[in-house]
Amino acid sequence: MARIAGVELPTAKRVEIGLTYIYGIGRTRAIEILGKAGVEEGIKVKDLSEDEVLRIQRVIQDEGGVEGDLRKEVAMNIKRLIEIGCYRGIRHRRGLPVRGQRTHTNARGRKGPRRQAVAGKKQVTK
Repeated sequence: MARIAGVELPTAKRVEIGLTYIYGIGRTRAIEILGKAGVEEGIKVKDLSEDEVLRIQRVIQDEGGVEGDLRKEVAMNIKRLIEIGCYRGIRHRRGLPVRGQRTHTNARGRKGPRRQAVAGKKQVTK
């Protein structure tokens, strides 16, 4: 098993797909990394040699911006928006969609499950 940037890559998958399990690396960036490291895209993770794993790790380390560092940077950006009180920060604080989506209907993933209306007391008639 290859362990890169603190993440165990799935052994049965191709390297370009396996690298996408690392936070901050998508398909395009994975292909770029493999090109710089001089590793074939089509081979499986289990077929990587130790030398190839080290080259991939070195390229990722040189480029930076993955896993913990990237998560911390994103969290700090959101925290800054909230602190300065801009529109996007207010939306983050309230747990609403930030990028202009409608909320009259939809947005359930961001707002959470619907609140059920509680039945009130029945009126006593005389």
